This record gives sequence, structure tokens and C-alpha cells, in this order.
Amino acid sequence: MHLYLLTFVLAVLLSTYGVPIARRAALKYGIVDAPDGRLKHQRDPVPYFGGLAIYLAFLMSLAFTFEFRHDVLGIILGGTIVVMLGLIDDFGVLTPGTKLIGQLLAVFVLIKSGIKIEIAAFPEWLDLALTVFWMVGLINAFNLLDIMDGLSAGIGALSAGCLLVVAIQQGDQTIAFMLAALIGSLLGFLRYNWQPAKIYMGDTGAMFIGLLLGAMTMIEKYPGEHPLALLTPVFILGVPIFDTLFVMYIRHQRGLPIFWGSPDHIAIRLRHWGLSVPQVVLLSYGATTALGAIGLIMLHVSEAMAWGLCIGTVALLLVAAMLLKSVDVRRPSSQVLLATGEEETKAA
Repeated sequence: MHLYLLTFVLAVLLSTYGVPIARRAALKYGIVDAPDGRLKHQRDPVPYFGGLAIYLAFLMSLAFTFEFRHDVLGIILGGTIVVMLGLIDDFGVLTPGTKLIGQLLAVFVLIKSGIKIEIAAFPEWLDLALTVFWMVGLINAFNLLDIMDGLSAGIGALSAGCLLVVAIQQGDQTIAFMLAALIGSLLGFLRYNWQPAKIYMGDTGAMFIGLLLGAMTMIEKYPGEHPLALLTPVFILGVPIFDTLFVMYIRHQRGLPIFWGSPDHIAIRLRHWGLSVPQVVLLSYGATTALGAIGLIMLHVSEAMAWGLCIGTVALLLVAAMLLKSVDVRRPSSQVLLATGEEETKAA
């Protein structure tokens, strides 16, 4: 246990030290997110490269604490691919199609390393299709979630914390080390990303978080007395999944391209309800914690209780979706326009 703590502390220190350096580099070379009056409403340009600092802190903290095994190297290589992809995209030169191809390449690396969904009742082709759908979906879910100061990093850290509980319960030391490193890297970054953010993670960090969490959910085991235990990672990552599905549905209803930037996210709708940026972020943290707790409980209850939890949670989410859909975001209020959050600019 003390090695997990060492990895976590080392990642926090490396991230805390590295983020200001990344910020100065981004400012020096003009790699910033500038307000545009449409979707970007922060008062001043905010530098990127936060994702690069998260990636390096994660990698260096692991290098000092444990030996890499085959599947870990696959995750790191896949993560490196999306980090490079994100860096290029932060310069604004990638199309959604090109970005998707890069994401599929990263997923292919994971599959080649033996990291994939394996359900005994399913044929192999279906397992592979689910793996691609799960991974591409999560990579883009965290990318789309990165719309407000502190939102994506905090939710990523909380989700990783829930997965860490599962890893420790199952005695998977390797995954526990990686999750401890990720949590530490995100918390070190969050110090500078809390409102008003001094730096953004950009596509680099958001896609990296999505890939890491998605890959580690596939490696972890979810033993339970019933098949519904397999839904544990869906609950743990429920907030980014729900937000992505909600945005896709709203954009489809409005006749907009699914991956086109628009103020349809749950966080932005909560801003229109009069909540401040910190209040929205803390509410999102609470929802992540609640859904993560339900996911962990699913591993230890009877099948009947698990069905009750699933049906009750889905019902509550549907009610929340209907309430949020009723919010009019076509004319942003002055309170929303004055926010310094990372208003959504993602293309994929």
C-alpha cells in the first residue's frame, strides 16, 4: 500500500512542478485558447499544454515505481498516440475524420496488446466491435466533457479513484499503480485548472484520460454473483457517458452534426439555471461519486438488488435529461457569457 501512496505523491509533485513549465512554454509559442465570442467566453487567452504535463507526470511516476508488463506497454503506446494526436489537434489542423483514424490506431494498439472486452457468451468479432465502440466512445466522451474549468480533470480523478478501489479489492497491483499515478497527475494539474483556469489540458489531456480509463476498465475484473456486475465500469464512467449521449441526442434533434461544437452540454445548461462554474463542477463531482458508488455496490449485492439499482438510476437519469432538455440555451445569459470556463470547442 505504501508504494501506491509513493506513486500518487510522486505524480502529484511532478504534475505540480510540470504544469507551470508547460504553461510558460505554451505562452511563449502562442499555443493558447483565445475567446471568440461564440463558444469561448473566457476573458483572456488561456494556454494549452496541460495535457502534456499530465502525460509526462503519469509516465515518470510509473517509471520510478514499478516494472512495465506487456499490456501496460500497450496502454502507454496507445496513450502516446492520442497525446501526439491531441497536440497536433490543439494547433487546430486536424479534421474530425483524421482524428478518428488516429483514435482507431490507438485502439488497434490496445487490441494487439491483448487489451479488449472479453465476454464468454459473445463471439470474438462482437467482443472486438464492443471494444472499438467503448474505447472510441470514452476517448471522445472525455474530450467533449472538457468544457469548463476543473470539470474533466476532477471527474477523471474521481472515476480513477473508484476503479482503484476495484483494483485493490482484486489484488491487481499493476492497475492500482497506474490509477494512483493518473489520480496524482490529475490532482496536480487541477490546482492550476480550477476556476479561473491558468491552463487547459486541451485535446491532448482529455483524450489521454479517456483512453487510460477505458483501457483499464477492460483489464480489471468485476466478479459478482450476477452478470450485471459487468456494468460497474459503465456506472463509474456514467457522467461522461451520459453527457455525451445527451449532447448527441440534442444535436440530432436540432439537426446539427453530432460532433459540431454547440452549447448543449449538461454543464452549460446548469449554468443557464444560475449555478456558478464551481457549483456546476462540484455538482458534477457529486454525480460522479454517486454513480461510482452504485457501480461498486453492484459487485456486492444480489441480482434482484442490482436490477433495482439499474432501473432506478436509469429512471433518474431520464428525468434529469428531460429537465435539462427544457433549458433554453439559444440566447446565453450575461452570467454564462462572463464565465471563464472552458466553453466547448471540440470537434470529435
